[in-house]
Amino acid sequence: MPDTFLRLHEVTKRFGSRAVVDRASLDVAEGETVALLGASGCGKTTTLRMIAGLEEPDAGEIWIAGECVAAKGRNLVQPRARGIGFVFQDLALWPHLTVAGNLDFALSSARVPKRERSERINETLRLVRIDRYAGSYPNQLSGGEQQRVAIARAIVARPCLLLLDEPMSSLDADLKAELLAELKSLQRMLGVTTVYITHDRAEALAVAQRITAMSDGRITQTSLADEWR
Repeated sequence: MPDTFLRLHEVTKRFGSRAVVDRASLDVAEGETVALLGASGCGKTTTLRMIAGLEEPDAGEIWIAGECVAAKGRNLVQPRARGIGFVFQDLALWPHLTVAGNLDFALSSARVPKRERSERINETLRLVRIDRYAGSYPNQLSGGEQQRVAIARAIVARPCLLLLDEPMSSLDADLKAELLAELKSLQRMLGVTTVYITHDRAEALAVAQRITAMSDGRITQTSLADEWR
């Protein structure tokens, strides 16, 4: 069994008097893909945002690669220093930048030297099969093409942890199935530890090795994907 790469220990996040995430504990092995499955409003996105450092937990600890990145109600390691790639539900592509520009900005933020960026961008765009759109803007692309850009931007800086927040929710069934298969193949190729959140059980089964169920801010079950079939 690979070593634990991501660990949440008794993590809690409150908004006002409500515990949106309530004493959540989860271990994800290095190179593993875990789906966090639950209905809208159950705390999935907040959990992902705490892992990324975009929210601070009110209690508990978050560990990444053996380092405690959040504890005692505060972030100990800032988001940029966590080595994370994030695909947001609305993709959050920068509309004023080309496809290549979106990836270049991500590399610049990760402090990758300028001389290395062009090759890295081209390599990543080829990997997700959108290299011919390098000079296009997001609004010139289809939904599936935009999805590929968002994934490319998330992996171009070679993160150690990939977080995906309902990335396929706006796509039709056929395109979703195609992209899920490609994502699973890509994850296998890169070997990057991945947390994928969704409300769709079939989607979780398509992409993850283990599935963690979440309800009312609490993690209620974690088991192998095969046990959910």
